[in-house]
Amino acid sequence: MSQTPTLSISVPSAKRTTDVVTPAEAPVVLPAGQRLAFVAARWHADIVQQACTGFVNELNTLGVGPELVDVFEVPGAFEIPLFAKRLAMTGRYAGVAGGALVVDGGIYRHDFVSAAVVNGLMTVQLETGVPMFSVVLTPHHFHDHAEHQQFFRQHFQLKGQEAARACIHAISGLRAIAAGSGRSVVA
Repeated sequence: MSQTPTLSISVPSAKRTTDVVTPAEAPVVLPAGQRLAFVAARWHADIVQQACTGFVNELNTLGVGPELVDVFEVPGAFEIPLFAKRLAMTGRYAGVAGGALVVDGGIYRHDFVSAAVVNGLMTVQLETGVPMFSVVLTPHHFHDHAEHQQFFRQHFQLKGQEAARACIHAISGLRAIAAGSGRSVVA
């Protein structure tokens, strides 16, 4: 009976003020000639932009410079899976993240939209083999006032950072599988 190799992945935790990692010290994790993409919905663009900024900045901290990240804007969350699939099909992207704030408009549409987007991203990921990452958030009680806007700007920044770390983790793991090494370590 053959033994299946185990996959051991270590992902950097959130950067603390005492941790200083420059791009030159961080490992290069993208396959040669590939890039990353972030697809951002324009509804609540000021909040969604924070996810994109967190994603790009965290990738830079992890050694993937902003020049390797392409940002695409779409009208709303519903268009994210289509753009993600088209990007994946080009063969130029090692991973694609999508970001949107889908709010409750009082008619339960937000539940259907967010489910459709996440299911769409999962389908794209399975069909193309390119990892997809979601920063598509659906708060139960979003009110368009200063307090909620500030909270969600900060929260989207954090979620963008988390998506960047997940992206590096997944790409590293997939590269280890392709290499047949059974082991992958990221910084």
